[in-house]
Amino acid sequence: MPARLSKIDELTRLDHTFLEAGDECFYLGDYTSRRGFAFSEMNNLINNLRKPMDRRGRPEWRYKESAIVTCGRMLREALNEEWLAAATLVPIPSSKTRDDAGYDDRLPRILREVSQGRQIDIRELAVMTRSVQQSHLAEERVSIGELIESMSVAEAFTQPEPRTIGIVDDVLTTGRHFKAVQTVIRRRFPVVPIVGVFVARRAAESTLP
Repeated sequence: MPARLSKIDELTRLDHTFLEAGDECFYLGDYTSRRGFAFSEMNNLINNLRKPMDRRGRPEWRYKESAIVTCGRMLREALNEEWLAAATLVPIPSSKTRDDAGYDDRLPRILREVSQGRQIDIRELAVMTRSVQQSHLAEERVSIGELIESMSVAEAFTQPEPRTIGIVDDVLTTGRHFKAVQTVIRRRFPVVPIVGVFVARRAAESTLP
């Protein structure tokens, strides 16, 4: 089945606490937290994609590598070519700084897969100035304020000024990270349109069987 993007609407937005009415966010499919690899194709994809960096070098690592390629190909197929030609794609930064052993570059690599054979503007505009706990592994999540304080705009990548920005992440959960990156970027580019693009959104607990 072809990869297609769905838009977060008034009903699905209620599943993502931090999203606001004016936020435009798009996703490929549903991910169900606390369910295993076998629960769905999307669960298998996301769980492999999120394998921690300390698994590198183990036989299972090949599944993360495969998931990165698959996510890139799915987004490549689903994203509108005309929009891509005008957009600047910005990956949500890893929760860790680049010099941290836990730094994960899966999102920039996914976007490089999207750009294969195309001229696409990809910029790591938002960067971490200090490492924070990964939200999907933490019992107590980092607040949106702490996230914003832990990020900055990479001034080296601000020119030319983007015409429209797509913030890209693997899973839309509460929307905390999206809103933090959106806030940091809007301080630098207050009038540039910003949308969110996600491989998956977390399914609401009430939809679980």
